[in-house]
Amino acid sequence: MLVRSGNDEDRDRARQLIDMEHRRASKISWDDKHWSEKPLELMKERDWRIFKEDFNISSKESGLPKILLDMVEIVGYKDPSPIQRAAIPIGLQNRDIIGIAETGSGKTASFVLPMLVYISTLPPLGEHNKNDGPYAIILAPTRELALQIETETKKFSDPMDFVCVSIVGGHRIEEQAFNLRDGVHIVIATPGRLLDCLERRVLVLSQCAYIVLDEADRMIDLGFEDTVNRLLDALPVHNQKPDSDDAENPLLMSRIIAGKERFRQTVMFSATMPPPVEKLAKKYLRRPAVVTIGNAGQAVDTVLQLVEMMSTEDKKRRRLEELLNSNDYPPPVIIFTNQRRSCDALAKSLARIGVCPAAHASLTAQWNAVTLHGGKSQEQREAALAQLRSGSADCLVATDLAGRGIDVADVSLVVNFSMAKTIEAITFLTPDDTDIMYDLRVAISKSSISRVPDWLRMHEAAQRKQDKQPAKKTADELLFQIPAGRWYYDAPAAFLQDIVGRRVRVRLNSGIDYRGVLSCLDGCMNVALEECGEYVEGELKNEYGDAFIRGNNVLYIAADGACGG
Repeated sequence: MLVRSGNDEDRDRARQLIDMEHRRASKISWDDKHWSEKPLELMKERDWRIFKEDFNISSKESGLPKILLDMVEIVGYKDPSPIQRAAIPIGLQNRDIIGIAETGSGKTASFVLPMLVYISTLPPLGEHNKNDGPYAIILAPTRELALQIETETKKFSDPMDFVCVSIVGGHRIEEQAFNLRDGVHIVIATPGRLLDCLERRVLVLSQCAYIVLDEADRMIDLGFEDTVNRLLDALPVHNQKPDSDDAENPLLMSRIIAGKERFRQTVMFSATMPPPVEKLAKKYLRRPAVVTIGNAGQAVDTVLQLVEMMSTEDKKRRRLEELLNSNDYPPPVIIFTNQRRSCDALAKSLARIGVCPAAHASLTAQWNAVTLHGGKSQEQREAALAQLRSGSADCLVATDLAGRGIDVADVSLVVNFSMAKTIEAITFLTPDDTDIMYDLRVAISKSSISRVPDWLRMHEAAQRKQDKQPAKKTADELLFQIPAGRWYYDAPAAFLQDIVGRRVRVRLNSGIDYRGVLSCLDGCMNVALEECGEYVEGELKNEYGDAFIRGNNVLYIAADGACGG
């Protein structure tokens, strides 16, 4: 690769700034035009308001009950987003829905409002049915997204006296069972913890009739395909819609079954539609209406995406220092990195790289960074997000655990300090990232305000999609056996020596303290906690249930007997 001089880099950055101004100017020219002359993707809030006035369209015609319309006004929702305009009327017709929408498009209200209308037609919870489980479940891939959905849902469910609870890892299952004791209308959960509750008989789904799969592609990416299938297979079958044209008939699908129940309604939202998600939809949804807003997987059009090639880690850190010291990006700022240790080290170094633009009172104040990754407890993770949202922290340094779904207002800058394995934003790229360059070039070229750098556009690896040869898996092998019921703090030296540098899958039984074993593996591999629904590196903390260390070469450590898959 050619090494450019400082003057070449300055010219490239100047050209980028000029291109950005040209693109902004072209967008301003569109702003002066009438809505009827604009493409759909360039219509702004003002255009939609004039459009509704021209055609005398009112939210009062939405079919939502008055109590929800009043709450919409109180919450401050003025105009529905495109996905809300499309999905809410369809949801009120009791149709199954597949929603493909860009991140940050307002999907939560798209399924929450129709869900609450649906629940309002069902019998009230009482002594006769409170132990039959919730009327609705919402599945989310991560704890943070589940808690965020719970917050948004309660804004509308509380005035209707509907009980809404979250079930996620990081909290004692006894505490969550206590919250379910008097019956709940809505459960918002991560797949692993919900399955754990079902298997422990903490919860049943005997009367569940409304299912939402949010960020379905993300759940598949995290390895929850089998878990989601098991959860959906646990739903009652007597209220399932027929797989025929009747499933598209709103009148038939709205009728009461057996005097008290209604046909099940399933809603799936996803940013992309990979084959596993399509398979899931084909198996569990009945004649769904497909709503696509924008380009699948594309970031919202207000995000300018830049990609910069950095040949070394030192250059990446110096460039980050330039960005943060430029005073162009006030807090909050979010930085993503791929490894937990990099996350912690980067957060510590932020205090030494300059003055935070928000520190008006003291010119000596530095960037106050908090971290979010799988090694943090649930309380620490919630506290980090709360500090960022409240302004007491300026910067969040996170692994891809927080890559999608968290909602933080007024973020001025997002930096992918390490190249993500999927593209969705200033990104620091290195020569080792050739396998993702083609997808990156295609993603940036779809943006109306971002520009593909010349070096990326002409790079050989960006001309065609790279063929990925799957690594061959070794035969299953029992490396090390832990007797059940033992407290195990020290792993044998021979065992540790055997697995150094290798990828190992570990099955752990509940009721055994494996902190010593997992701490020995810290930094070597990733641990995915099925019950929590996220990746945790190095340490199991105080979680219970099955945990797996995933990798290309699948090897096993059995907890009490023979190895199993």
